[in-house]
Amino acid sequence: MIKPLRWGILGAANFAYEHMAPAIHAARGAELVGLGTSSADKFARFAGKFAGLRHHDSYEALLADDDIDAVYIPLPNTLHIEWGLKTLEAGKHVLIEKPVAMKAAQIDPLIAARDSSGLLAAEAYMIVHHPQWQRAKALLDDGAIGTVQQVSCAFSFDNRDPDNIRNQREMGGGALPDIGVYALGCARYALGAEFEQITAQIDWDNGVDTLSRIQARIGGAAYQGYVSTRMHAFQEVTFHGEDGVMRLSAPYNPNVYGMAEIELRQGTETRVERFAAANHYVNQVEAFCAAVRGEAAYPWTLEDAKGTQATIDAIYAAAG
Repeated sequence: MIKPLRWGILGAANFAYEHMAPAIHAARGAELVGLGTSSADKFARFAGKFAGLRHHDSYEALLADDDIDAVYIPLPNTLHIEWGLKTLEAGKHVLIEKPVAMKAAQIDPLIAARDSSGLLAAEAYMIVHHPQWQRAKALLDDGAIGTVQQVSCAFSFDNRDPDNIRNQREMGGGALPDIGVYALGCARYALGAEFEQITAQIDWDNGVDTLSRIQARIGGAAYQGYVSTRMHAFQEVTFHGEDGVMRLSAPYNPNVYGMAEIELRQGTETRVERFAAANHYVNQVEAFCAAVRGEAAYPWTLEDAKGTQATIDAIYAAAG
């Protein structure tokens, strides 16, 4: 019988409560054992859903718990590197919510600490664990639509709440840090290539980017995309090749925005593959546990995360 990887969570974020805590609880080979928060009320909310959860009244107390093997960090974006490093220093594996950092260069110390510790440190970039994206990448690698000429990515939702951390500059808010990682990282993952020749236009509101329009080249293809936190909810990715077109519906929030599907058009034929049952958060935790046990390589490294962040840095620079 495999000994489960025992997990703790730093902070009582709503996202952790709604998605990642249930995923850790449900994942094979994982056990959710601790939560670090100074709020008794927030802990009680989690404890009412996850029996046996231990309360640590500070982040430091959770990191000092010898019964915890791995830590998930859903803190505000600006705190990710600090607490990722502290987690590794405490001798624990760490899964850090995206984006890992606010600048690509900030990830270098985390990579160095990962390498020197021998522990696993990774970004919680869940879409690469979803069979929709794994299948899309396999189809592209196999030449299902020929040489890709055009990539189009769109991701938007409407969040005007000034108290939400996504709208607070000091917390690392903005559309690019929050959802740009998906519209950019997905193309890098699917094509195995990096962005070049970036141009961009950005709309701002109280110091955070709320709409970014991006044009670039990637892997020989033209890229056109936008991300916004001030538009009606929409998400879609299209790869247009010489021999066909592949469209992904609900590419980022499957079973919330809609069903994950791949529509593949080749010649006069169109076929649709559906992925109704997959939970990419559970898959992500199970992949992390498997990597810790040495059973498989983790599919999204800190170097991958750094590549996406470098693209975001370049977009900000291009837009002035």
